Amino acid sequence: MRPPILALKAVRLADGPKMLFDGVEIGLESRVRACLVGRNGAGKTTLMRVLAGQIEPDDGERVVTPGTRVAFVPQEPVIVGETVLDYATAGGAQDYEAEAMLDLFGIPTARSAQGLSGGEIRRVALARALAEDPDVLLLDEPTNHLDILAIETLEAELAKSKAAILIVSHDRAFLQRTTGRCFWLEHRKVRALDRDFSAFDDWVEKVLAGEAEESRRIDKQLEREEYWLQRGVTGRRARNEGRRRALLDLRKVSAERQKEVRGDMNIGLASSGLSGKRVVEVKDLAKRFGDRVLLKGFSTRILRGDRVAIVGPNGAGKTTLVKLLLGELAPDSGSVQLGANLDIAYIDQSRIALRPDMMLRDVLTPLGGDQVMVRGQPRHVNAYAKDFLFTESQIRQPVKSLSGGERNRLLLARALATPANLLVLDEPTNDLDMDTLDLLEDVLADYEGTLLLVSHDRDFIDRLATSTIALNGRGEVVETPGGWQDFLSQNPDFFKLKTPRSEPTRGPAPKAALPKAVKLSYKDQRRLQELDALLLALPVRIAGLEDQLAAPNLYSAKPDRFAALTRDLEAAQAELAAAEEEWLVREEQKETLEKGA
Repeated sequence: MRPPILALKAVRLADGPKMLFDGVEIGLESRVRACLVGRNGAGKTTLMRVLAGQIEPDDGERVVTPGTRVAFVPQEPVIVGETVLDYATAGGAQDYEAEAMLDLFGIPTARSAQGLSGGEIRRVALARALAEDPDVLLLDEPTNHLDILAIETLEAELAKSKAAILIVSHDRAFLQRTTGRCFWLEHRKVRALDRDFSAFDDWVEKVLAGEAEESRRIDKQLEREEYWLQRGVTGRRARNEGRRRALLDLRKVSAERQKEVRGDMNIGLASSGLSGKRVVEVKDLAKRFGDRVLLKGFSTRILRGDRVAIVGPNGAGKTTLVKLLLGELAPDSGSVQLGANLDIAYIDQSRIALRPDMMLRDVLTPLGGDQVMVRGQPRHVNAYAKDFLFTESQIRQPVKSLSGGERNRLLLARALATPANLLVLDEPTNDLDMDTLDLLEDVLADYEGTLLLVSHDRDFIDRLATSTIALNGRGEVVETPGGWQDFLSQNPDFFKLKTPRSEPTRGPAPKAALPKAVKLSYKDQRRLQELDALLLALPVRIAGLEDQLAAPNLYSAKPDRFAALTRDLEAAQAELAAAEEEWLVREEQKETLEKGA
C-alpha cells in the first residue's frame, strides 16, 4: 500500500471530561476517495479539523508529507471579503481558476460576499477549495443546502479531481457515487473498510455483532470472577492478588462498555386524526415575481396518505410552491382548495431560530416549566429529550454546544411533539447522521397522515415519495409517480436549458437586426441597487425580530405583541426570499447583456 500523504497516529483528544478520540489512526494516500461516518456528536467535525491542522491533539501526531496542500470546507463556512471572487482567491487560487469554479456553481464573480443564502455560501466555499487544486480535500457535509443539480455538479468535479478526498456526509447516494473507502468513527476510535459505501451497512452489522458477542463473553467472565471473589479471596489474598487486580480491570472494561452503548432514539409521530380524502386540489396555478415566472398552468390533486417530494434547483420556487399549496401565498391565477379537518405542521429549518445562548430545555419548553406536551400527553422535559438521545447534562447546556446534527434533532423534537395530519418537511435531512435518518424514514413510512417533502437527498426521496413534483425555474412543473430516479428516467432533460435548433436560411435575406441593448436600463439599474440594499438590511431586521421573539415569557405576558412580531417576521422573510429571487434574475440579465456587448 502507498504511504499516506496525510495521517493521524495514535491521536488522543478530550473535550473537558469527555474523551473524544483515544488512539485514533487514519491515513489518506494520494488520490484515495474516502468517507468518514459516525453518529451525531461522535466527533467527526472535530476529527476533520484535526486533519486540517486547525486543532492540536492532546497526544499523538499529525503527519503531512512536505509540500502537501490541504483544502478544508467546514460544515458552516464563513465567507469574508468584498466579493465572492476575493474570497475564492484568498487561499492562493489563480483568478481564472476561481472564476471558472464560481461560474460552474452558478455564482457571479462580482457578487457581494455579504447576504449570501445558505446554498450560495456552500457553493462559494466549494468553488474556492476546488480552484486551489489541493492534494488533499476535506469536505464536511458538502451537500447541505445544495440542490440536486449542484450536488451532481460537485460529483462530476470530484470525479475529475486528482486530490485525496475525505468526506463527512449523511447523503447515501452522494457517498456511493464519490467514495471507495469507509472510515467509521465509533467508541473514540476509527475503523477502516477498504470498500465503497455500498458495503458499509453490512460491515457495520458484522462488527456490532462481534462486539455484542465480546460483551457477552466479558459479562460471563465477570460473573465467574465475582463468584470467586465472594467465595473467600481474602484468605488467599497474597497468592491471588493478581487475579483480584484482573477482576477489577474486568469491572472497569465492563463499565466503559456500558457507557458507550448507544441509546435508541424514540421518535414518535402521531396523526391528529383523519383529514378529508382530498387534502389539496390545485387547478391551473400560476405565480411570478417581477419578470420571472416560477410556475404556470400547474394542476395536481394530493390525497390523504400521499407522500409528495418537491425537487428543483435553488431559487426555482420550491418553498413558494409549498406556501401556495398551504394557502399561505396567493397565486397570480388559478385556484388552491384545501381539504377538510387539516392540522398542519410545517418544519422549516430556515425559519426556526435557535439562539446560541438558549438552554436546550428552554427550546423544548418555551412557556417555562419542566413539562412538554407530546401529542396531547404531558412528558417531563428530561425524559422527552432522552428519546432524542440528549443526556441530562446536555439539557442544561446552551444550544451553541450542540453539533449541527444535534441541533437538527432538537428541532425535530420540538416540532414532532404536536400531532398533525399534514406534515411539511423543508430540508429535514441536513446534518442528521444515518441512524437518525433511517429511523426518521421508518417513522414517516408508518405515518398515517400526508407528507410534503422538500429535499435534495435523492436516497431519502426514493425511499419515501409516492410522487415527485419538479420545478426547473423557468415556469415548467412536472409531476411523476415515484421518487427521484423514477422522475429522472421519465424526464431526463427537464432541467436542461433548451436551445432552439438552427434552420437553413430560405427566401430573402433578413433585415438588419436592431441594435441590442448592452446594459440595463436606468430603471433596472436603480432597482438592482434597491435590491442590494434590501439584501443587506433585511437579514439584520429578521435577526432583530427573532431576538425579540426569543424574549422570556413574551408569549404568555404579551400574546398580542408576540403575534404582531411573528407576522412581521414572516413578512420580512417572504420579502427577503422574493428580493433574492428578483436579484438573481436581474443579475443574470445584466451579465447576459454585458457578455453580448
